[in-house]
Amino acid sequence: MFLHKHPYLPFIQPDTEKLIVGTLPPPRFSTGVLLEKDVDFCYGSYYNSLWLYIDKIHNLNLKYDNSTEAITQRKEFLMKHKIGVCDIVESCERTKIDASDLGMKNVILRNLILYLNEFPNISTLLFTGGNSKNGPEYFFRKQLKSYGQKLELISNEIPRIHQFVLPVAETSKEKTERIIKTVSLTSVSGAANISISKNPIYQYLKSKNSNFNTFDFRLLQYAEYFN
Repeated sequence: MFLHKHPYLPFIQPDTEKLIVGTLPPPRFSTGVLLEKDVDFCYGSYYNSLWLYIDKIHNLNLKYDNSTEAITQRKEFLMKHKIGVCDIVESCERTKIDASDLGMKNVILRNLILYLNEFPNISTLLFTGGNSKNGPEYFFRKQLKSYGQKLELISNEIPRIHQFVLPVAETSKEKTERIIKTVSLTSVSGAANISISKNPIYQYLKSKNSNFNTFDFRLLQYAEYFN
């Protein structure tokens, strides 16, 4: 059994307004055996990388390697745009060493509610995946339920948008009611390409331009939330 621990602490600043929430990076980031184009930071896998989309949207000319400069580029972008990263899974066990969410067992979660109370400027959670089993939204729903709260559907169009009333921690200085929005972005994983291909909007755009692909579909979606 492989114990898969998250290799990175949450990256959140006092002025962070949006928080990216995923599950775990591939196991090689925990073991330190990175590929040549991997970056040793959140979402650093070159393959199916969220940074490829952000790079394209903002023309950042990011480095894709194991250098300190590549890490610094990403941190500077996040701070400039008041975006943080706090994956919801702290650790899990795996019988097969891969990055599959469904393969996670005995999952230990990070308490996102506590982070939201600690950083009062956060108003939006960006889930890198929907409500499929062991996805970030799936786990957050379970966590929210333990506080007697649930997600309220705002828009059923993809990406689906919900909101909830933040449960106030007893130790929180922020006692006023806060409404937090959640956006369930299409996952960057290759497995999500099947669901994208069945999406009516994707099919329509593909019919208008045969070169339109799943990367382009995500790019259109992500541009609204990473600008």
